Amino acid sequence: MAPCSQGLPGPSWVGFLLLVLWPVSAVDIYTPKSLEVLNGTEVRLKCTFRSYSTVGSKLTVSWHFQPEEPGRSEFVFYYSEEPFPPTSGRFKGRVTWDGNIHRNDGSIILWDTKPSDNGTFQCHVRNPPDVDGPTGEIQLRVVTKVTFSEIHILAFVIGAVCFLMIVIVVVVVICRSRKRRHGDMESEVEETELSEKENSKETEKHLLEEGA
Repeated sequence: MAPCSQGLPGPSWVGFLLLVLWPVSAVDIYTPKSLEVLNGTEVRLKCTFRSYSTVGSKLTVSWHFQPEEPGRSEFVFYYSEEPFPPTSGRFKGRVTWDGNIHRNDGSIILWDTKPSDNGTFQCHVRNPPDVDGPTGEIQLRVVTKVTFSEIHILAFVIGAVCFLMIVIVVVVVICRSRKRRHGDMESEVEETELSEKENSKETEKHLLEEGA
């Protein structure tokens, strides 16, 4: 009589259980929400990540760009064991790798920024067996003049207050120094006058003694 196989898990069930029980998680990605850069300068597009699997040769970092005007996203940069910069398109020769995957950093530098770079830069990190996580997005704004943010205004106010305090301290020190010099001069004058009076009295006394 053949053994009964009813109730035994088949290969499909084993695979399903392994998939469910295997400790995998999504890759967490961290990017600044927005950046502002002066036209013609460079900007570092920072993208850091956290993966629950060991970082190795399977890790890849891909960057894409979604312009403000309607259209398809464009390839910006790709990393897989080594950097692969774009060989064509608007970003050719303008993007360099500035990350370190062993420090969980997939950042790049965009050089010679232009107003046409206004849009959203997307950073996506894959590190199997971790599943794909959300895409990091940076809203880039290229300006012709630097605008004063609240941080800039606060730094300016603090700097102005510190400068004013330094000026006040210097003025007080100078005034005290001049007052001290003036007091010393007055003391010297008084001492000179007192000495002259004493000499005059001595002279008169000698004259009186001689006359007597």
